[in-house]
Amino acid sequence: MRAKTRRDPSRELTVCLADAPLGGIILTFTSKGLTALEFAEGPGEMDLGPSDSGDPVIGRVVRELYGFFAGTPTDFRNLPLDLQGTPFQLRVWQELRRIPWGGTISYRELARRAGSPKAFRAVGQANALNPIPIIIPCHRVIAADGGLGGFSSGLARKRWLLEHEGAGPRAQTPGPKGQ
Repeated sequence: MRAKTRRDPSRELTVCLADAPLGGIILTFTSKGLTALEFAEGPGEMDLGPSDSGDPVIGRVVRELYGFFAGTPTDFRNLPLDLQGTPFQLRVWQELRRIPWGGTISYRELARRAGSPKAFRAVGQANALNPIPIIIPCHRVIAADGGLGGFSSGLARKRWLLEHEGAGPRAQTPGPKGQ
């Protein structure tokens, strides 16, 4: 795997492109940390020219992602993130980070854990707006009937990520007291 970076001084952003088994990944950083992760749609998006980043934060994120794709269970908890969202979205995204490698929960369970047990549809929307999939593992949320549910980056990628972690779509992570 390889990564290339480019800075956009007009927006104070640094963009890093990394190869991954699911295709190219576009990582966007602010001075505070990782702010976005997107999947490249075509090979042209991956051509940035020579790498010029010696940024330690970018290096940490890329190393942890490469470890993840190599099969090393990781929770990405120590990575600096720069998340922008509503208080509800931030709460949901924080709960997503607590779902362990290889585990899954339902949208309803995620809503309960986020403190809004009846807001499972809103939780689905917060998942869809998650700016940092994989790092904030929204792919680990599945439908109550065990189906995949949705995924902003496509169901094939969600299925791949779950299988990569050894989590079948019907695997559930128990809540407190086995719920």
